[in-house]
Amino acid sequence: MAYVLNQLVNGLCQGLIYALLAIGYSVIVGVVGMVTFTYGEVIMIGAFTALYTFSYFGNNLVLGIITSFISAWILGIFIYYTCYKHFMNAPRHISLLCTIGFSMLVKNLAQIIFGPNQKPMLNVVDNTVYHIGVIQIQKMQIIIMVVVVVLAVLLSLVFNKTRWGITLRAVSQDKTAAYMMGINVDKMAMIGNCIGCGLGGVGGTLLGIYYQMAQATMGGSYGMKAFSSSVLGGLTDVPFSALGGLCLGIIENIGIMISSASFRDIFAFGFLILVLIIRPQGFKSKKGNRV
Repeated sequence: MAYVLNQLVNGLCQGLIYALLAIGYSVIVGVVGMVTFTYGEVIMIGAFTALYTFSYFGNNLVLGIITSFISAWILGIFIYYTCYKHFMNAPRHISLLCTIGFSMLVKNLAQIIFGPNQKPMLNVVDNTVYHIGVIQIQKMQIIIMVVVVVLAVLLSLVFNKTRWGITLRAVSQDKTAAYMMGINVDKMAMIGNCIGCGLGGVGGTLLGIYYQMAQATMGGSYGMKAFSSSVLGGLTDVPFSALGGLCLGIIENIGIMISSASFRDIFAFGFLILVLIIRPQGFKSKKGNRV
């Protein structure tokens, strides 16, 4: 029983990271209106930014999160102007292919610059373990959970209580109407893309300290996890996308309990396929609302 409960705690922690990645992905799709395949590389850049921040400035987690958010934001600007801005009125597959090409470019450049091997990200958070009955929870897991919850609350406040957030929601719901109301749709779409990328960069940092490593090819798997979680939530519904990420993390760790860690992706994507067969619209009972 203790083993099962501890694995569920691991799944909750991992699922919250996936939830953060899914939230960022849903913001991008909701505001920009296009699916992206550059998200995995955004996650990877966030992880490496944190790695070098820790290397040069010490294990300051707050600084690592801030720098990874900024670096991913800057990458989001390049992605927007390269893959989206000129293709808003073009067939959707044009921008989709462009994001695939951009992803391959960034991944290969990262392998040249950072090297193809894993780089350790050790001792960012001490290995203190707390005991709650038979449950063991690490200090690192608590910090990850707190960071994800705080970011989710801040994002909710931004979208619901600030002028920028309300404007972003208007753009996500109807770009033509927003344009007719005098909103700079191009600028707000870029900001929405950068916010989503920034959250992906922070997610990369959390993955790095959780698995204690960063690798140039890590983005492929986690980008697909973010996409899958978002699909479970209807692509543009932020709360249900977060729920999808949480479910994927828990399902993966349940799978590890009955098999081995090498099969975790089989359980995650098998769960995705099963849900979509039963409910093609995902968890949402109707078409997901944009952010």
